[in-house]
Amino acid sequence: MKKIILTFVVMIMAGCSSAPPTIQEGPNAEVSYDGLHVVDNSVFKAAWADPDIDFSRYDKFIPGEAFFEYRAVKKTSGTYRARSSDTEFYIDEKAREKLKELTSEIFTEELAKSTRFSVTDAAGPDVLVIRGGLHDILSKVPPDMIGRGDIYLSSVGEITLVLEAVDSMSGEVIFRAVERRALDRSGGRSSSVNTRAEVRRVIRRWATTLRDGLDSIPAE
Repeated sequence: MKKIILTFVVMIMAGCSSAPPTIQEGPNAEVSYDGLHVVDNSVFKAAWADPDIDFSRYDKFIPGEAFFEYRAVKKTSGTYRARSSDTEFYIDEKAREKLKELTSEIFTEELAKSTRFSVTDAAGPDVLVIRGGLHDILSKVPPDMIGRGDIYLSSVGEITLVLEAVDSMSGEVIFRAVERRALDRSGGRSSSVNTRAEVRRVIRRWATTLRDGLDSIPAE
């Protein structure tokens, strides 16, 4: 069982590091508030897993609830020129709804490509609940500049991803990954088209990593 557990973690978490991902064990292991052990050398910034779970028994998943939480930024009026010293900008309801739709579209599309897991709506011993959220969402793009021409910014925003795999019968979280990423244009032009493309790229990377990890779990 330990080999199966480590295979899952390696495949879902492996990055470019030469050191393989490993679950911390023993008395000095870093353990989360809910009993998950830290995964060292993961492709995500932070990850935790239950070292005693046999992931091979799962072959279905229920899409769980998604959460979207935005940094508290005051909504201001006036032109960008009058607010030129601002570095964080309010995200209006229309943009928030677009982000929710885009995230749902990409994760649904990528998970539907899974060759190992199928979607279900009923809990069972072979069913995971896959849930997640985008937290502390931050825009660095002045909203009144979008659509009026290109501007130059080193970053168009930041997002923190939280992904969890939950046993559908017990409700126990057995895997968690957390990563914050800057939506970086590397000093290039920033426009409404480029901003959407960068958001899409980052979200698809996360969704693809999740799907690849699920598909890499050995069957019983």
